[in-house]
Amino acid sequence: MNLFGVMEVSGSALQAERIRAEVVAANMANAETTRTADGAPYLRQHVVFSADAPKSSFAGQFLGEGGQSNQGIGGVRVSAVVADQGNPLRRYDPGHPDADKDGYVSYPDINPLTEMVDLMGATRAYGLNASAVQAEKGMLSASLDILK
Repeated sequence: MNLFGVMEVSGSALQAERIRAEVVAANMANAETTRTADGAPYLRQHVVFSADAPKSSFAGQFLGEGGQSNQGIGGVRVSAVVADQGNPLRRYDPGHPDADKDGYVSYPDINPLTEMVDLMGATRAYGLNASAVQAEKGMLSASLDILK
């Protein structure tokens, strides 16, 4: 891996964790949304990560380095944001405008505690990857100082 490979991997992880935090924030904001544009309650969203394909340069392919093991690191990406297909929660609230004939309202199955744990995980992963970028910058700076 070249000197900037760590920054590329950490940069892709920073972007993926930012999207994860945005999805968690959207879940929290819509925890009480009983009717969306399609008429159903809001469905909790999940982020699906996958390994990003390693980027190979033309020079690496030309020199035959494409099959070596150091080319196998590509980073992470968000492959999909999927909706939770669980059943909505039903609460008795006959005065609510979305209540059915029995007085029950369908609410999204969103647990604020679970969402906060997901948000903390995304925040910590983001911070760790930002620290990795800072460490890489320090190593590059030290390498340049040695060359002086």
